[in-house]
Amino acid sequence: MLSGCLYAMIPAASSATPAPSREPVLDGVPAGFEEFYSQTLDWSACTGTDPGDYDCTEVTAPLDWSDPDAGTIELAVIRRAASGGDAIGSLLTNPGGPGASGYDIIAESASYAVGTALSDAYDVIGFDPRGVGRSTAVKCLDAKAMDAYLFDIPADPRGSAGWEAELTARNEKFVDACEANSDGILPYVTTDNAARDMDLLRGVLGDAKLNYLGYSYGTFLGATYAKLFPERVGRLVLDGAIDPSIPALEVGTTQALGFESALRAYMADCLGGSDCPFSGTVDSAMKDLGTLLASVDAAPLRASDGRMLGADSLMTGIIAALYSQENWTYLTRALSEALAGDPEWGFILADFYWGRENGAYLDNSTEAFNAYNCMDYPVDTNQADQDAADALVAEKAPTIAPYWQGVDVCTTWPYPPTGVRERITADGAAPIVVVGTTNDPATPYAWSVSLAEQLSSGVLVTREGEGHTGYNKGNSCVDDAVEAYLVQGTVPEDGLVCS
Repeated sequence: MLSGCLYAMIPAASSATPAPSREPVLDGVPAGFEEFYSQTLDWSACTGTDPGDYDCTEVTAPLDWSDPDAGTIELAVIRRAASGGDAIGSLLTNPGGPGASGYDIIAESASYAVGTALSDAYDVIGFDPRGVGRSTAVKCLDAKAMDAYLFDIPADPRGSAGWEAELTARNEKFVDACEANSDGILPYVTTDNAARDMDLLRGVLGDAKLNYLGYSYGTFLGATYAKLFPERVGRLVLDGAIDPSIPALEVGTTQALGFESALRAYMADCLGGSDCPFSGTVDSAMKDLGTLLASVDAAPLRASDGRMLGADSLMTGIIAALYSQENWTYLTRALSEALAGDPEWGFILADFYWGRENGAYLDNSTEAFNAYNCMDYPVDTNQADQDAADALVAEKAPTIAPYWQGVDVCTTWPYPPTGVRERITADGAAPIVVVGTTNDPATPYAWSVSLAEQLSSGVLVTREGEGHTGYNKGNSCVDDAVEAYLVQGTVPEDGLVCS
């Protein structure tokens, strides 16, 4: 499943005075967990950022929210003080994944993550959820072994018993490394626990209610918070929603159709330009792209670093570019070069997706992604359902279909999933704004519609357009609605459509 959220690394530029600390809020603390909510935070200048703009701390959380004595973990937190003076309060953020670093996106570009109006009004809080990045993290393979896991091409033909056996063995090696190197945290890396951690952050930051902006997977985290703590919901915006009620198989199937739709939109745009490597109609160009994928599947292209670009890595690069319309020019270059036998730009896009740079991995987002999804999604698929899903993807997403299904790493995960797939109503919560984009490939628009309908206080804002998520993407209608709600508390009109 590709429920991630890819974001640009845009430098931050602002000036602010570090925020004062507020007294912890201890109302409604679960019995036995008082010491966690009453801890005093030790803020200091962040490493690698302008100390005039940011300060950082670590928050100690329980390893197991059902047992306060089971051990502890650390949560890395970064705070950018409100530029406009007195802050409304804290605005917690999550960029998606699961596994993306909320710390890094605020450190590298708070303006990209939340926009100027919100960073003026709030102390913006980025944090790495449990299992992620600078927090107590999932650790698996070193860079060389990770390259082998992600990029090595099986010796046997796609779909054969040998191909499946090799991928299964590769998954087992990855999972064994995660279990050996993660210090016992794997069974506790769940969205339910991460949402409880988020309430702890709210309390120790001194906020009576949670104000929150979550993207992509961050919408599931935010909706889970609202399910657990509806009375503590302040102003929540969930952008690029995941439907919490649908099973894993349907998630993957719907995303395949979403990426095919986005790929067709890209192809239509490409054909209208002067440098497109394809010609003819969208249908004929998609068939030619399918031929390219089949070609590199049969005869992978060797890159300058020795890696071989096969169809899986090229498809990963295609998917990475489809997250944002601004990346379409890079996709055109990658496909043009692949047609000429050059894999370099295909790997540049694939490496961007995997967080890889110069042979090193910048974060543990892939490891954390697997850890969360394997614990959050029950495995309840029978062969008939799988066959029906495969047939639908083959019919509706023929370009993507041959490279969509692999061998699920979660079938070898060492712990059974504890998550449930169910509708979330969050009865009693304040209004929750859900933003959906009509041709979002990663979190299809129908999921935003569904989540807004499920939530008792859900309010839907629609961005008509391409790409993943809707806020701070150049649509002033969406931006104005989100900012008026988070800053002034003005609830948007339910059903607002922003062209």
